[in-house]
Amino acid sequence: MRRLLRLLHFVQPYWLQLIASVILMAMVGLLEAFRILLVSPIFDNVLAPTQHTNGIALFPGGSHWLDLKRLVPAHFHNDWTVVAFALVVTTAIKGVCDYLGTYLVNYAGFGMITDLRNSLYNAILRRSVAFFGQHSTGNLLSTIINDIERIQFAMSTVLGEFLQQFFTMLFTVFVVIKLGGKFAWVLVLFIPFIALSAKKIGGKVRTTTRKGQEKLADIQHILHETITGNRIVKAFNMENWEVARFRGAARKLFRANMRSVRAQAISSPLMDVIGAVAVALLLLLGRDKIKVGTFTLGTFATFIYAVFSLYTPVRKFAGFNNNFQQALGASDEIFKFMDSQDDVKQRPGALELKGFSDKIRFENVGFSYPDADGVSKEILRNINLEICAGEVVAFVGSSGAGKSTLANLVPRFFDVDGTADDKSASNGHGAPSGGRIMIDGHDVRDLTLTSLRSQIGIVTQDTILFNDTVRNNIAYGQPGVPEKRVIEAAKAANAHDFIMRMPNGYDSVIGERGTRLSGGERQRIAIARAILKNAPILILDEATSSLDTESEAQVQAALQRLMENRTVLVIAHRLTTVRNANRIVVLEKGTIADEGQHEDLVGRTGTYKRLYDLQFVDIN
Repeated sequence: MRRLLRLLHFVQPYWLQLIASVILMAMVGLLEAFRILLVSPIFDNVLAPTQHTNGIALFPGGSHWLDLKRLVPAHFHNDWTVVAFALVVTTAIKGVCDYLGTYLVNYAGFGMITDLRNSLYNAILRRSVAFFGQHSTGNLLSTIINDIERIQFAMSTVLGEFLQQFFTMLFTVFVVIKLGGKFAWVLVLFIPFIALSAKKIGGKVRTTTRKGQEKLADIQHILHETITGNRIVKAFNMENWEVARFRGAARKLFRANMRSVRAQAISSPLMDVIGAVAVALLLLLGRDKIKVGTFTLGTFATFIYAVFSLYTPVRKFAGFNNNFQQALGASDEIFKFMDSQDDVKQRPGALELKGFSDKIRFENVGFSYPDADGVSKEILRNINLEICAGEVVAFVGSSGAGKSTLANLVPRFFDVDGTADDKSASNGHGAPSGGRIMIDGHDVRDLTLTSLRSQIGIVTQDTILFNDTVRNNIAYGQPGVPEKRVIEAAKAANAHDFIMRMPNGYDSVIGERGTRLSGGERQRIAIARAILKNAPILILDEATSSLDTESEAQVQAALQRLMENRTVLVIAHRLTTVRNANRIVVLEKGTIADEGQHEDLVGRTGTYKRLYDLQFVDIN
């Protein structure tokens, strides 16, 4: 019920369309029940012309306002004409109401799904970097696409038909009770069987649907890995192995789907059996009622036809229940992602960082994260460091020493160990106990994420470009920037010349992740993007480690222009890229092992000297 109420919350903006559709579908049900009542006058008046009556009663012994002749224009006198007119007009009106009601309920349903999809995407996109490390791309895609699709089908197509069948059943039940009287209460005996079977089948459908969605997520995860990593697959001749892995996942999905089908398929035959038993019992009892004159042939035919008409909604309700249970099962994963709590949160009343002019200070910074077994693994500890504005500081060390992690703490991709909301152990300035990172005297956890990250530019080894034009990639985050500034940034990044050699220049589409560009070209586009952002703090994370010598020279020249008048944090394995830094910080096993300039560090016996000798031993 809680999940259902949350789903209905998204319908609120479309309540007018939904209410209108409900009214129109109620009209459809009313007119369908009215058409059922026309069966009696067809048998008793139209097909039995010798039985002359003053009126055409819709119910036996009904009041004069239920006389069909009083509901049609006065110039219609012939019984056939009256019934035919009523049948055609009610069918036409029913068709118009059905069309408008279906359109409006789908408008509300698709509108609600659009808002839900937007909210889910917004919730996922704003999660911390740690969130994306915990959930596979396939799982996220499956939730955004497949789970939403399940709910979309239930809340648009199925909901429209459900409303129509519900009101048809409601008014038809009235007709059955009105015509059959106490005789109609025989049908009540079957309600417990229908309700119990629907509950059991619905629960089974919900469970099997959730498992099927999980298997589909596994397939999408394999697809994402093999498509994005297709070069590695081909290089290692792993096509057959990947095909086998995909087929294994597909078989698991097949079995999960068949379990769901078995759960759903039983509902329709079960409703058939229950309906057949009910009608057979009514025929047995109704035969005697006709003999004693309790029913005319037309009245009993109308009664039986109404009962048969009830059979269709009841039979479909089993399917509707299955569809709604599938939607509720799909909503589990959606709301789980929407409700997930981030490690990185923006505090209420967070401050705006207007700019950067003083220093970045690491105070007793530590960082750890849980490994696959849930055991906390310490990456950084007791980091104390001060970086002044305009200073270029390089971080070097062995793989796993914590260089990139330390840099990622500055824009709050992760938070340092300690609770930002712990006021009880805070100092006089309201800062939390434990480690912290200060920018111009402000704890980064006291700042809005938008203002903090607007002061930081990042260029990484794994260059992220989008399947868009060169211009839009350089101007990412600044869609209204003038073309002149984009070109100036490209020139500063040594990218303008190769861009102009492309078929459409700055309007050339570079492919997914920039696959139509070389590694050096992609890196220079990323540098141009950072130049255009013009942030005072710059993080260079292994920006040249994967380039050849010629490309590295071009990128290094672009980086030198990018680094001018900025505070720069450089992470690099190649010591040639950090020689000119104002300071080099050597990390070892998560702590600062040494600090100084290149000439000082290379003369000492320590980690830096060891790394230097390993890289240049052949040259020396």
